[in-house]
Amino acid sequence: MGKKGALLKNIGIEGVNPPSKTCDDVNCPFHGTLRVRGIILEGRLIRHRAEKTGVVERDYLFYDTKYKRYERRRSRIHVHIPPCLDIKEGDNVIIAECRPIAKSVSFVVIGKR
Repeated sequence: MGKKGALLKNIGIEGVNPPSKTCDDVNCPFHGTLRVRGIILEGRLIRHRAEKTGVVERDYLFYDTKYKRYERRRSRIHVHIPPCLDIKEGDNVIIAECRPIAKSVSFVVIGKR
C-alpha cells in the first residue's frame, strides 16, 4: 500500500468530502486503517481539548406518549478527531461509528456539515 498517509481511501459514505491535508494517524478513516460501520450522526463539537479527542453534543426530540408531547433531549458522544480535518469547537460535524478506540470512544469525525 505504500507509505502511511500517502494513500487516500474512499470510506464509502456519500456526501462526505475527503480532506485536502494528509496525516499519519492510524485511526484516521481516510489515511489509516480504521473502518467505519454502523450509524452516522450529526452534532456540534463542544469540547476539543485533548489531543485527537473531543465531545460531540447531539440535540434531539423524544416523544412522550403519556402526555402526547415532545421533549428536548441531548446526548454527549466522545469522538476521535483525525488531524487531517480542520475542526474547531462549535463546528457542526458528521460522526460515524467505528470499533472502540478507547474505553469511551467508539465514534470518529468524518467531516464538517
